[in-house]
Amino acid sequence: LAALERQIFDFLGFQWAPILGNFLQIIVVILGLFGTIQFRPRYIVVYTVWTALWVTWNVFIICFYLEVGGLSKETDLMTFNISMHRSWWREHGPGCIRRVVRPSSPGILDDYSYVSVTGCIIDFQYLEVIHSAIQILLSV
Repeated sequence: LAALERQIFDFLGFQWAPILGNFLQIIVVILGLFGTIQFRPRYIVVYTVWTALWVTWNVFIICFYLEVGGLSKETDLMTFNISMHRSWWREHGPGCIRRVVRPSSPGILDDYSYVSVTGCIIDFQYLEVIHSAIQILLSV
């Protein structure tokens, strides 16, 4: 359920790398449950290997959002450099007040706007870190 919840919020933010990872997590968990119930050793081995990869991925996400080792949360790495979308929590976190500011320059398209976010109870990067930490705890 935690992976499904995370999948929904990653879809809202158009973060394609986490969407792919969450999808694989959901599939492998189903295979792992099936392998455990039916006692299929190969499925259990696949689940065990995937769990190690899943923990590694979540550690990477924690490092990414905390900007450890030269990583920057401002890059388009999570969207495969396809778009400029960011974490959904950036603008919709608890207590956040989102204000859309239309540019006043006549040369800029009318549908393009700047978003100002203030008053967040907890910053978005910490929400992403919490999500990844929960995934790690559930995996162990």
